[in-house]
Amino acid sequence: MKPHSQTSAVINRYPAWKYVVLIVTLVVMTLSALPSWYGEDAAIDIHWQQAQDAQRTQQYLESQDIHVKAITQDGDQTQIVLSDPNSQFAAQAALKKWIGPEDSLALSQRPAAPQWLLGMGFEPMSLGLDLRGGVQFLLDVDMDPVFAAHQQGLLQSLRGTVRGVRAQAQFDHSVTTGQLDEAQRSQAVALVQKDYPDWTVRSHGDGLSFTMKPETVEELTRQTVQQNLQILRSRIEELGITEAVVQRQGANRIRIELPGVQDPVAAKKVIGATTSLAFYEVNVKEPVQGKTLPLAQGGTVSVKRLPVLTGEHIINARASLDQMGQPQVEIVLDAAGGRMMSDFSRNKIGFPMATAFSEYRQDNQGRSVVDTEVISVATIQAHLGSRFVITGSGSMAEAQQLALLLRAGSLTAPVVIVEERTIGPTLGAENIENGFKALAVGMGATLLFMALWYRRLGWVANVALVANLITLFGLMALLPGAVLTLPGIAGLVLTVGMAVDTNVLIFERIRDMVRQGHSLAKAIHLGFDRALTTIWDANLTTMITALVLYSIGNGPIQGFALTLGLGLMTSLFTGVFLSRALINLVWGQDARRKVTI
Repeated sequence: MKPHSQTSAVINRYPAWKYVVLIVTLVVMTLSALPSWYGEDAAIDIHWQQAQDAQRTQQYLESQDIHVKAITQDGDQTQIVLSDPNSQFAAQAALKKWIGPEDSLALSQRPAAPQWLLGMGFEPMSLGLDLRGGVQFLLDVDMDPVFAAHQQGLLQSLRGTVRGVRAQAQFDHSVTTGQLDEAQRSQAVALVQKDYPDWTVRSHGDGLSFTMKPETVEELTRQTVQQNLQILRSRIEELGITEAVVQRQGANRIRIELPGVQDPVAAKKVIGATTSLAFYEVNVKEPVQGKTLPLAQGGTVSVKRLPVLTGEHIINARASLDQMGQPQVEIVLDAAGGRMMSDFSRNKIGFPMATAFSEYRQDNQGRSVVDTEVISVATIQAHLGSRFVITGSGSMAEAQQLALLLRAGSLTAPVVIVEERTIGPTLGAENIENGFKALAVGMGATLLFMALWYRRLGWVANVALVANLITLFGLMALLPGAVLTLPGIAGLVLTVGMAVDTNVLIFERIRDMVRQGHSLAKAIHLGFDRALTTIWDANLTTMITALVLYSIGNGPIQGFALTLGLGLMTSLFTGVFLSRALINLVWGQDARRKVTI
């Protein structure tokens, strides 16, 4: 056994595996943050109906005095990278005159980072609408057609069950009847109580009044808005916009942010379109019965009142060309839709079937009205199943638009765009510049203060602070759905203060221990140990606030809460663990040795 005088009480030592974890984490976060430093280049994506030579496209743009930074060709897709947004807009205007009517063109962004970095799977941080520029829509979900459909369902049940009843729908989500005798009253009440429990019954003169319950109205509104949210997200994904924000706002409104989109007209056509497709049996023997629909080519056609199949059973749709080179839409149905079409067409070979296209629009009074027209009347040539084609949808561009809307689904209620806001890329770049100037000033002042006030320990805090920002940028670039906004930059500035606060608490504890006569190594050990509880408490309460802001807020509030919450985690990592590792390497020594600070 060694004598006590030779025993060395070594403290402030991390095992080797902790240093490995720290180094690997910092390297990965640095690589993840680097693409954001390089930024993005303006680009244009072209989808050709017939693939074109990329070199020919480049020669055309250069003939228009538009410099092309890079151009790539992948099948029928061409991506053109340009030097700045002004060149992007000039190229867009020139290409619209040059490409064919069936080709599509879209503005996009391409990471400017080196290919070796992108090849490792790292991408730039996603920027919000206020930093990148783009379009914001505020949509109002019109619930009147939804409530009207429920009223019509009740009306049809009453007329089918109660003989001789006269009933009509009212504007207050109710249905009223005319005069009823005792038998009619009993039948009507029994029907509603059994099949429509969400409606209340009360006397209305000599008749009855059926009103939808308030909680039913509220739940129906919630479900409709939620379904529209999901459908709108699908439509935006079909447009290829991966950084869009689609959120509910208030009782029946939806807010959509499309960063990087500079063509609001094209986006509005897809987002605001409320379309549906239905297939009807054409009246041949008794054209008087049923209903009459207008033909897209002119004239009218008489069809059965109820459709054979509606668009809700469509799971896929794709535009293509038939053998004659005419546009068509290939339809794929779900299992239930396939059975319905099979059952119908089995005994209808040789009979005509009409394809009706419906779309909601706003009239002069701001009310939603539906326009329905038959785009195709075709004779059923064979037994149909879950796959078939429809024709008569117009040009190839119109067929592609119809296919996109059918793939993404039909909105369960029409939407009205009540607000539209466009932020140009120049203003977004100005916001980035001003935001990071504020961050640089705050960062510089903090680094100077820590270096002057804590001297020997100040450089440790400064290294940890720089590493904190790098780690935070890398983490935001790695996390799917994380978007940096202008309020998010404010959260970054606050994160700088929170990160320094962690080091201040630790360093002041260390100073107190040194004043009490402990060696520096012992003071470091006790300082970290006793400050840790306070640090955890302070960060936990702030994290709870950030989570609440993110859960109940939207847009700018969520952007601030996101960077604040992630910044708290990176501050703990760098302010506690990285700082301790650096101090351990320099001052990890015998606990009995006295060193002043």
